Amino acid sequence: MKTTALTGRYRRRAPGEPRAVGYLYILPALLVYAVFLLYPFGQSVWLSFLHWDGLTAATPAGFGNYRDLFGDPALRAPFAHALVLLVFYSALPVAIGLLLAAAMSRVRIHGMTFFRTVLFLPQVLALIVVAVAWRSILAPDGLLNDTLRAVGLGSLARPWLGDYTWALPAVGVIGTWVGTGLCMVLFLAGVQRVPRELYEAARMDGAGAVREFFAVTLPALRPHLAVALTLTIIAGLRNFDLIYVTTSGGPGNATSVPAYEVYHRAFETNQVGSAAAVGVALTVLIFALTVTVSRLVEGRRA
Repeated sequence: MKTTALTGRYRRRAPGEPRAVGYLYILPALLVYAVFLLYPFGQSVWLSFLHWDGLTAATPAGFGNYRDLFGDPALRAPFAHALVLLVFYSALPVAIGLLLAAAMSRVRIHGMTFFRTVLFLPQVLALIVVAVAWRSILAPDGLLNDTLRAVGLGSLARPWLGDYTWALPAVGVIGTWVGTGLCMVLFLAGVQRVPRELYEAARMDGAGAVREFFAVTLPALRPHLAVALTLTIIAGLRNFDLIYVTTSGGPGNATSVPAYEVYHRAFETNQVGSAAAVGVALTVLIFALTVTVSRLVEGRRA
C-alpha cells in the first residue's frame, strides 16, 4: 500500500513496481526539511568549533566552546535556570491540567465551553503580548503590589522582576499561566473519550475520587500526557521572548536561559562560536528529554 500524489489515498503497489518510487512522494518535504532545518543546524555545529566574533576571520576552537559549557559558571547557570523553569512550564501545568480534568470527569459543570475557552486563551495570545501584560502586573507599582497593599499585605510587595530571589519564579508563574490551558484541553479531550461505563463500574466498586483517577483516568490519559509533557518541555527550554521582554536575563543573570544566552552572546558580545555551542547543547537537551518522555510512556503502555 502507498499514497498517491494527488488524492492522498492508499493504493496497492503494482507488481514489479520498485519500492523506491514510494520515497519520491516524500522527497519534496525532505528537501524543505534539509534546507531550512538540517543545513542551518549543521552550520551551527560547524560554528561551535570556532572562535568568531562575526566580523573578523574565525580561528579553530576545538572543543573549547563545549568545555566552557561545563567549566564556565556564566554558561552553566542558564541551563540550571532552564531546568528550574521546567517545574513551572511543564510539571505544574500538567499537574493542574490533570487535576482539572479529573474533577470535571466526576462533576458536570455548566458553561464548560466558556471555561475551556478562558483557560485556553493564553495559547492564542502572542507571547510578546503576554510578556508585556505580565511585566505591567509585576511592576513595583503594578496590579499585584497594589492588590497586596490594598488587603494589608504591603510587606510582601516587591519588584518581582527585579528581585534576585523572586525574578525566576515570577517568570515561571507566567509560564504556568500560559501552559495550564493547553494541558487542560488536551486532558479533557482524552477524558471525554473514556467510556462512562468504566467510571460507573469504579464507583459501584466503591472507588473514591483518588482511586478512580489512578485506576481509570490516568491510564486513559497516558498518550495525552506524553503530548502535553513534550509540548511543555519544548516550550520551557526554548523560552526566549518572555525572558527578553520581562527581564532581559536580569537582574544580573538571575533569569538568563540558554535561548536568551544564544542571542546575548551572538549579537551583544560577539561570541558567535560560544553562542552556537549553547544552541547545539540546547538542541541535544531538548531531544534527549523529549525522547526520554516518549520512551517512558511507551514502556508503560507496553
